[in-house]
Amino acid sequence: MSDFARKAADNLRALRQTKPLIHNITNFVVMNYTANALLACGASPVMAHAENEVEEMVAYAGALVLNIGTLTDVWVAAMLKAGRRATALGKPIILDPVGSGATTLRTETAKSILAWTKVSVVRGNASEILSLAGQNAATKGVDSTDSIEDAAKAAGALARELGTTLAITGPTDLVTDGRRTLVIEGGHSLMPCVTGTGCSATALVGAFHAVDPDPVSAAASALAFLGVAGERAGALAAGPGSFQIHLLDALFNLTPEDLARECRIREEHHA
Repeated sequence: MSDFARKAADNLRALRQTKPLIHNITNFVVMNYTANALLACGASPVMAHAENEVEEMVAYAGALVLNIGTLTDVWVAAMLKAGRRATALGKPIILDPVGSGATTLRTETAKSILAWTKVSVVRGNASEILSLAGQNAATKGVDSTDSIEDAAKAAGALARELGTTLAITGPTDLVTDGRRTLVIEGGHSLMPCVTGTGCSATALVGAFHAVDPDPVSAAASALAFLGVAGERAGALAAGPGSFQIHLLDALFNLTPEDLARECRIREEHHA
């Protein structure tokens, strides 16, 4: 068993023992599913968006998840307010820059959150991550048309520039803080066919980061956990509808021992 697999198992065990509160300011499309994914893994989700309560709520939370999938001006203000409070309290902040690069509002909001708060992890697809670097990322709405390889080339430098950890998800996942780079294999081809799987990945990173102060190992553990659950769900599913239900069941039933045995995390060494 690798050290990464052992750490993933330890994180899942700690998560289920402590049941941290995860404060989500997330999009309309995925609220229900991501809340269920957090419950299935053992965390306690709260979806609190009102600007006049987010500072109070985030004080109780183990992590703050900011997802820009369905933005309004009011939500942007709430995200920045919650993020500043989380920063002051030293709480992990996980940003999901949904569709960044597709519109000015999304791109500028993601960059504002990065500028005004201390984001621990940015979890996105390759195009979303590349958009934060100001590169000509290819987007199609909120879907990525860039490959993980495209983003990986720039990811280390961008992570150092932004002072954060990047978790880039696709058929293969990559996590880097500019010094360490981990590659995570897993998942299933049905995952892109169900809305909310990427957003659930972000929420799970928040849950794992609530029990693991290292953003690199927390993000890698969460993505490995989701990847193994995706493989198990895909083996049972007849299509996207049954897949999303089987995925929740797999997240719930996956034990730390299962995760240690089945996850595939490796470190990339660069010359």
